[in-house]
Amino acid sequence: MKDIAVNKKAYHDYFIEDRYEAGMVLLGTEIKSVRMGKVSMKEAYVSFTNGEAFVKDLHIAQYKEATYNNHDETRDRKLLLHKREIDKLSSKVKLQGYTCIPLRMYFSNGRVKLEIALAKGKTLYDKRESDKKRSMERQASAGIRR
Repeated sequence: MKDIAVNKKAYHDYFIEDRYEAGMVLLGTEIKSVRMGKVSMKEAYVSFTNGEAFVKDLHIAQYKEATYNNHDETRDRKLLLHKREIDKLSSKVKLQGYTCIPLRMYFSNGRVKLEIALAKGKTLYDKRESDKKRSMERQASAGIRR
């Protein structure tokens, strides 16, 4: 599996609970841009409407060589999930204060897949604590190497 894009900001801002793999409905020009690696998912999130899942604010740059019918860069893109997965995710997002965010985009057998996660937001205290823990682990591993 080849990674196309990774949402590093998600690991800093959220506690990751569950992960799911979802397919995406993309246009031809979007696939060509994705193959070139022109994807940004910093502000992206997943929303649920009418029993369907959509990823919003996922930026896929326009394909330069396309004609007049190029795609909109931040359009809502439908996610392909099982009905029970959509129901489970949407109920947790509505009731329990979770949010659903994309973590990474990758190719699997020639198809674009999106790894989404059920996540809970970190407070400023939690972010500082995780940064402190990470720096201590880095120092400890540097001390072992010497």
